Amino acid sequence: MGLSEASGPRDTQVLLATTEAMELRRRDYHVERPVLNQGQLEELGRWGSATGTRQWRTWLQCSHARARALLLQHLPVLAWLPRYPVREWLLGDVLSGLSVAIMQLPQGLAYALLAGLPPVFGLYSSFYPVFIYFLFGTSRHISVGTFAVMSVMVGSVTESLAPDEDFLQALNSTVNETARDAARVQLASTLSVLVGLFQVGLGLVHFGFVVTYLSEPLVRGYTTAAAIHVFVSQLKYVFGLHLSSRSGPLSLIYTVLEVCWKLPHSVVGTVVTALVAGVVLVGVKLLNDKLQRHLPLPLPGELLTLIGATGISYGVGLQHRFRVDVVGHIPSGLVSPVAPSPQLFAKLVGNAFTIAVVGFAIAISLGKIFALRHGYRVDSNQELVALGLSNLIGGIFQCFPVSCSMSRSLVQEGAGGNTQVAGAISSLFILIIIVKLGELFQDLPKAVLAATIIVNLKGMLKQFSDTCSLWKTNRVDLLIWLVTFVATILLNLDLGLAVAVVFSLLLVVVRTQLPHYSVLGQVPDTDIYRDVAEYSEAREVPGVKVFRSSATVYFANAELYSDALKKKCGVDVDHLISQKKKRLRKQELKLKRLQKEMHQKQAAASKDTCVSVDVNISDGNIESNNMEGSKAKQVSTENELQETVASAQGDAKVPSTLAALGLPQPDFHSLILDLGALSFVDTVCLKSLKNIFRDFQEIEVEVYMAACHTPVVAQLEAGRFFDASITKQHLFASVHDAVIFALQHPRSNRVSPVLVTKL
Repeated sequence: MGLSEASGPRDTQVLLATTEAMELRRRDYHVERPVLNQGQLEELGRWGSATGTRQWRTWLQCSHARARALLLQHLPVLAWLPRYPVREWLLGDVLSGLSVAIMQLPQGLAYALLAGLPPVFGLYSSFYPVFIYFLFGTSRHISVGTFAVMSVMVGSVTESLAPDEDFLQALNSTVNETARDAARVQLASTLSVLVGLFQVGLGLVHFGFVVTYLSEPLVRGYTTAAAIHVFVSQLKYVFGLHLSSRSGPLSLIYTVLEVCWKLPHSVVGTVVTALVAGVVLVGVKLLNDKLQRHLPLPLPGELLTLIGATGISYGVGLQHRFRVDVVGHIPSGLVSPVAPSPQLFAKLVGNAFTIAVVGFAIAISLGKIFALRHGYRVDSNQELVALGLSNLIGGIFQCFPVSCSMSRSLVQEGAGGNTQVAGAISSLFILIIIVKLGELFQDLPKAVLAATIIVNLKGMLKQFSDTCSLWKTNRVDLLIWLVTFVATILLNLDLGLAVAVVFSLLLVVVRTQLPHYSVLGQVPDTDIYRDVAEYSEAREVPGVKVFRSSATVYFANAELYSDALKKKCGVDVDHLISQKKKRLRKQELKLKRLQKEMHQKQAAASKDTCVSVDVNISDGNIESNNMEGSKAKQVSTENELQETVASAQGDAKVPSTLAALGLPQPDFHSLILDLGALSFVDTVCLKSLKNIFRDFQEIEVEVYMAACHTPVVAQLEAGRFFDASITKQHLFASVHDAVIFALQHPRSNRVSPVLVTKL
């Protein structure tokens, strides 16, 4: 019984091994074809340059279909709204819109405070841009409006260009808040117009790819640092302190030090109000997390907190009895459009471009996440236009720059939102509040808004956990994250982003300069070649070196490529060429010396012959007696000269091979460059490849190239790389083709098309 039980697993293992072997044999494939160099491949495949489509011709076409396509492209609401399924989606969009509006109200008031503006302008920024995006946007789920990162970037601009110190009244040294707020509103609205112009312009020229330079670690590190800026900026409202306005490098550090210095002067009522509001908000969020499955919609903790705090403040009199700052007067109704101030453009253009790029990066990243989740496409260029028009038109109506909010977008999706109809409904709800209900929040404490902002930073502050995951997965991305975070903390939001982008691009350049160079060997019984240092079974083909770089070769790493090639081949090519030239030079000097001696002998012999002739002419008797002796002497002289010339010519024809010169020969006769990683070539790469051909041919090694992509071959032709010495017969379709040819022609320059490769 025990024996049968023991033999059972062994039989099962044998059966599994046999099945796997049969499956492997069934998956084998056999191909027999001729060895193909590039010329033969082009002839076999009938290669021809692809006919480029001239896009500008379609742009200039005028037709009804073209006009309709342009209209639907730039006004997407006309494409999806007529086909809107009312019965299936309307209820979800209405509930989602109301849920988002409930969040939008407190966040709009709070984020306006974060931008250094009166709270009512946060409500304006929650209405106009949202409705404009409903018309022009392509994402169905993102919630456009006020956002903490954008607000703190706007606040850094308004507080630096319109600081409190510029509005001190001479009599009592108090700040003229009315004049200060008016100046900051003008700055913020003009900034919004500039941001919109940048975004619309970039979108119209199809510059949406600019966001690809903001990698995910960069964006997450930047938003985490921005969350720290937001947190520090709200400390003055939490403790009831009056701080100096600061901007520029190290402003965050100075603000923290000033808060610590002035902590003894904190207003107790303000601190208690902020703490109570924060505890209530955190408790409601925890309750929502626990009851998520049982609640159709999350509890509107922020709205309930604002309503309760406003009622308590009005009933108790927090402002008068406990010196708690409140929102103050909130005007009813909408404001008239105001033209931006062109005089401020020069001061704001740099910050406007930074805010435009950051706002678009946040919006498109969230938009693509929801698009992948729900199976539709987001047009990045149209998103730029939509976001730009939202900021442009919003700036005319005194809004500050906006983007999309992650928390509100998640609520819009989770509450059943299917389209931007939810955004339109939320904007209409905000409109009702602006027109009729806004003045009810005049007694709302600013400390409650600060607590709302700080509690909502939880999601961005949790991104600190990225450092642990990136340490395990990709430490280069961790370096980008850390540099972005530290630069943004120390240099402020605008300079920090610039440093982060420059650093990430430089890191890309450095990584291309430090690729992985490898010598390839053949995996037994296959046409596959892998790094011999990584694959223990891969074996170098005798007499053939196969070299590969993991990155493209261009001006920044072409010299490094050549150096690595010579090092990996195990031959000091430069030294060998130098020794060869020295010994050839010695041969040339020896030849010249022999030729000089030959000329001297020839001149002496000629002189003797001339004397003999003169004597013969002057004395006829001697001529007749010594004619035969003179002829014999002349013949012997000519024989000596001929022997000398023959000896010199023999020395000149000594072969200039390494073996004949007494130099060591490489242990391989062919070098194959695997160029499959090349995506483009420049002039420096072309010169480097030509130098490689020249140098290795000097040491009697034939060089071949393999696996070039067709665009790279076209660039080689355009750069006149191929000539009489380097032809397309040196370029093969694959590494295996090149290896087979090299083995069949170890020392030959002739190319024969009759070889066959069997796989």
